[in-house]
Amino acid sequence: MADNNQGCKITLYWLEQSRSHRILWLLEELQLKYELKTFKRRADKLAPPELKQVHPLGKSPVIEIEAPGSSKPLVLAESGAIVEYLCDHFGKVKPSLVPERYVAGREGQVGGEREEFMRYRYFMHYVEGSLMPFLVMTLVNDTLRKSPPFFVRPITGIVASQVEAQFLTRNVEGNLAFLEDQLKTAPEGGPFICGKELTAADILLSFPVIAASGRVLQDKKQQEKYPSLFAYAKRLEREDGYQKAVKKIEEIEGTFSASM
Repeated sequence: MADNNQGCKITLYWLEQSRSHRILWLLEELQLKYELKTFKRRADKLAPPELKQVHPLGKSPVIEIEAPGSSKPLVLAESGAIVEYLCDHFGKVKPSLVPERYVAGREGQVGGEREEFMRYRYFMHYVEGSLMPFLVMTLVNDTLRKSPPFFVRPITGIVASQVEAQFLTRNVEGNLAFLEDQLKTAPEGGPFICGKELTAADILLSFPVIAASGRVLQDKKQQEKYPSLFAYAKRLEREDGYQKAVKKIEEIEGTFSASM
């Protein structure tokens, strides 16, 4: 791997079945050297308390960057913020991860942005702001349905079913339909969300989309309903950087799961 670190030591704090795998993929895509510290979830599926020693919220992903001349490490949390920072400072090795912003001759003008860039900017916020909350709520709702003692499950099952029927299903389906349409109308025919090139927005989308492909899109009828989205998930899994990230985890942990 080329030395693109600019003298920085980068550490990724990676948690199983979490958003952190996207950052591992990005580090591979940017050909950066890094130290990887892995953590397992507790029995209650929460992150271990050790992560609070890295960041007060005790969540993952978190990266730590020790830069030359700095008195203390830079600690970054939140996937979108991490992705933008890494692309800002180390993106020269693969500039296509952030689409060119302006149409030639319209630099700096309102409305002069290229469609690829506007999609990129939107999806960098959409993933965590619109899509992930409904998927997380679906996971919590499933836990509510299955985890209580057997004599309570009929009650929690009714509650979970009502939440699913009245709120979750239509919102999840609405987002899947939206993504299906966005992929079908991507610039230059795609095959990625912003056009013909893989971008950091695709990397951010990878976790919920791949997790959904192994959950919501397992059903053949759902695959037929969202063929572009299903194919997109499989395409992301085949990307070289993604495969390298998976292999890295398998070497350390023995196995890797893309599920939530």
